[in-house]
Amino acid sequence: MLNFAFPFRHQKPDRKLKIAIINGPNLNLLGKREPEIYGSSTFEDFFEKLKTRYPDLTLSYYQSNVEGELVNRLHEVGFDHDGILMNAGAYTHTSVALSDAIAGIKTPVLEIHISNIYKREEFRHKSIISKECVGMIAGLGLLGYELGLQYFIQIENR
Repeated sequence: MLNFAFPFRHQKPDRKLKIAIINGPNLNLLGKREPEIYGSSTFEDFFEKLKTRYPDLTLSYYQSNVEGELVNRLHEVGFDHDGILMNAGAYTHTSVALSDAIAGIKTPVLEIHISNIYKREEFRHKSIISKECVGMIAGLGLLGYELGLQYFIQIENR
């Protein structure tokens, strides 16, 4: 188990890491959709802040509502990146194709959820992709993405 240094501090990686953020269906509606669950920030605004806060990382962002496009993106970044933060949205609970794509790539994937999937509807309590991911961060809002970046930095620096 990885021990994070507390209090939590922003750490720089020993080298410039390539991290891909991949968001699935309906996450293009952040800032508009159910702000009581997902907040009022758009992901694009949040991503710009991440790039500013983490200039020592090469960050990319991709969002699609189409399952096959998400599979294609995993294939594109899955062999030359240091980490992937993936919020598969509702495909988390249904997509064998995404699970198989994650299993078939070299790059480690960290599963991210803005909401706590275990405090939501029963069908959201099961993640099909989790068994192929290195871990999961759920229920911490957009902070989960930043914690995911810190995870990959910590792994690189140990």
